[in-house]
Amino acid sequence: MEQTILSEFNLDLATATIPQYIAIEGPIGIGKTTLAKRLAHSFNYEILLEDAQENPFLERFYQDRRSNALPTQLFFLFQRMRKLQELRQGDIFQQVRIADFLIEKDPLFAKITLDDDEYRLYQTVYDNIISDLPKPDLVVYLQAPTETLLDRVQLRGAPSERSIELSYLQQLNDAYTQFFYYYDDTPLLIVNTEAINLAKSERDYQNLVEYMLQISSGRHYYNPHPLQ
Repeated sequence: MEQTILSEFNLDLATATIPQYIAIEGPIGIGKTTLAKRLAHSFNYEILLEDAQENPFLERFYQDRRSNALPTQLFFLFQRMRKLQELRQGDIFQQVRIADFLIEKDPLFAKITLDDDEYRLYQTVYDNIISDLPKPDLVVYLQAPTETLLDRVQLRGAPSERSIELSYLQQLNDAYTQFFYYYDDTPLLIVNTEAINLAKSERDYQNLVEYMLQISSGRHYYNPHPLQ
């Protein structure tokens, strides 16, 4: 792994902190999966991906959130739990190092989509199944203005996301902001992605990784300017 990093980045391994388990987070359209895949390739790590297209309720949820919120939310919760439980299984724990989700953020979706009775049911399920899960060594939270998120969602053109509204993305963006304002369970890197392209710009990607690998604790902000 070290040779892979040395050949791709300008790093001093004497000062670099190389996380063994990284979770990428952020709202819909922010580029979580894209960054997770690039990091997995750079570090020669296995990857743990959330697959939204497996959720049979998702397209119906975007068309009618009120009627389909609870089954959509519970499907995602059980899907994320199933994937994370693989981390406990011997050799698999040593292989899976990059995830494009953080299970602890799951309730923030529930809070903005479920009514009070549904949320109490969801919270009961959540509290009874989330325990003894491995914590990331680093969480990377990707941010962007809501209008930028909508542009990115429309650009990727996923059929299940065609009905997503700006108002819903704004709710999500606000919920993520509040969640990570209080989050202190692990080292955290907050990245403003408005002015960078982590999918297509090699320079933007390398600058972020070089910054990220200097983090060993605490909360950090990465806010690059367009010409950085």
